[in-house]
Amino acid sequence: MKLVWGILATIAAAVVVTAFAAAYTVNEVEQAIITQFGKPVGEPVTTAGLKFKLPFVQVVNRIDRRVLEWDGNPSDMPTKDKLYISVDLFARWKITEPLQYFLRLRDERSAQSRLDDILGSETRNAVAKHELIEIIRTTKGRTPLRDSLLTDDELAQDIGALLPIQKGRALVEQEIFAAAAEKVRVFGISLLDIRFKRINYNESVRPKIYDRMVSERRQIAERFLSEGNGEAARIRGNRVRDLNKVQSEAYRAVEEIRGVADASAADIYARAYNIDPRAAEFYEFTRTMQAYKDMISGGTTLVLSTESDLFKFLKGVGPEDSNYPNQLPASSPAISSKAGSPGE
Repeated sequence: MKLVWGILATIAAAVVVTAFAAAYTVNEVEQAIITQFGKPVGEPVTTAGLKFKLPFVQVVNRIDRRVLEWDGNPSDMPTKDKLYISVDLFARWKITEPLQYFLRLRDERSAQSRLDDILGSETRNAVAKHELIEIIRTTKGRTPLRDSLLTDDELAQDIGALLPIQKGRALVEQEIFAAAAEKVRVFGISLLDIRFKRINYNESVRPKIYDRMVSERRQIAERFLSEGNGEAARIRGNRVRDLNKVQSEAYRAVEEIRGVADASAADIYARAYNIDPRAAEFYEFTRTMQAYKDMISGGTTLVLSTESDLFKFLKGVGPEDSNYPNQLPASSPAISSKAGSPGE
């Protein structure tokens, strides 16, 4: 009895193992190729669900059915105008014929390697057939925004003008896409899209490009600087002119006021000292004394004529002379008389 139960248990286990080996599932994001002894058998399984195969003989090869990404490495390549640029490209692709894909490539790593070769080659061919401006620019007939302060001479030099293009980057991408899609179709692959991720100048030509950009900006900056210096000079000139005008008008007003004051003072003096002859004599005396004070200082020697108006008040001045209250001090400068005509 135990032997019978053992045989039944063995048969049951074999059935379970065989059932597990014969059944498999395919989810929504994959498709499968069934191979027998390494060769595909039957049609590709493209619908999701529970499937069956021959156990232990057939093998399930799963293939992704989602949109896959290809991201190439940046590579240097020359343009038609002999400028080396570094181009970084990316693309999207999908496996549409799994059997053909399996027979030719087997796995995704081989597909990525083949895409590297095809897309890199087509990109190099397209770049070599177009000038750099065609790969950089996108819109034809675009009108640039130009500074309204640019002079006619600078406008004639086309500073800031955009070079005309025939195609543009979008059409270049379409050329690469059309050529590459035809070549990858034989591998059961459908190329969905291709785009330039980054385009940069090669390290060898980048300094030259930057130098040219700097020189153009410097030319415009120097023009603004010269215009600013001219305006500053004009403002400074106007300031000096206005300052001189204000000073001259102020000086004229001062002189007019001083002249009026002097005339008024002279009139007051004249009316005051002409009241009496003794007042006029006293005025003459005080003015002469003031002149002595202004003319004579320590160490001064005067040589005067005896007929001089300045000397006539000094003729009678002596130690015992009491006619004048203000006598010359003992330390006064030496005064000598010299006979002669009044004009000496």
